[in-house]
Amino acid sequence: VHAPSATPDGDGGLIVIFNMNPAKPTRGWDQVMSLPRRLTLGAHDEVEMEPAGDIASLRGRHVRVGPTTLPANRDVVLEDVSGTSLEIAAVIDPQDAPTVEIDVLRSPRREEYTRISFYRRRGFRNRSLAATDSLITLDNARSSELPDVLSRAPETAPVYVGPDEPLALRIFIDRSVVEVFAGGRQCVALRVYPGREDSAGVSLRACGSDATLRSLDAWQMKSIYE
Repeated sequence: VHAPSATPDGDGGLIVIFNMNPAKPTRGWDQVMSLPRRLTLGAHDEVEMEPAGDIASLRGRHVRVGPTTLPANRDVVLEDVSGTSLEIAAVIDPQDAPTVEIDVLRSPRREEYTRISFYRRRGFRNRSLAATDSLITLDNARSSELPDVLSRAPETAPVYVGPDEPLALRIFIDRSVVEVFAGGRQCVALRVYPGREDSAGVSLRACGSDATLRSLDAWQMKSIYE
């Protein structure tokens, strides 16, 4: 992710947008822009971040997954949720699990997948809140089997999630772009290039101890040009 541009927002925030470079050799110019992000100040002068614009107008077919136990160290595949152009809104209670993972763009036998990981209270001390941050990570190391795709170190950022606060994620998948908003306070994004036609699944995993998926909503997203 490279240099942002910014513009004031009528609601008192700031709208920013980032360039996203390709992760494979391409001829000439090949950059895309991230979703617009609205930045505001929270109650403790912490920066809050959420997608901006009328994204809901692009939502198509909807699938909802209700409360689901995530058994420790087992993949839970969401059979009814798949696609390469998706919005996912998930609320997860990590409970005692130190790590919770979501794999998107996942082939059935996991030859390809892009991993989103949440590390609860594994970041640095947040002096503003006198608490320890968690970490949100987006990893494309196994996103593609194609020989010309360049993986990179995981995109990792701190995010504060309160002791009794569930993890709320909004995940946007648009072919080669994955963007993850965590808790309304942070975003990580990468470009990925799955080479298999069946790399479209979604699964969840709690590591070390059980966790609970409180809810998950997924929408197939329409093109802005339709």
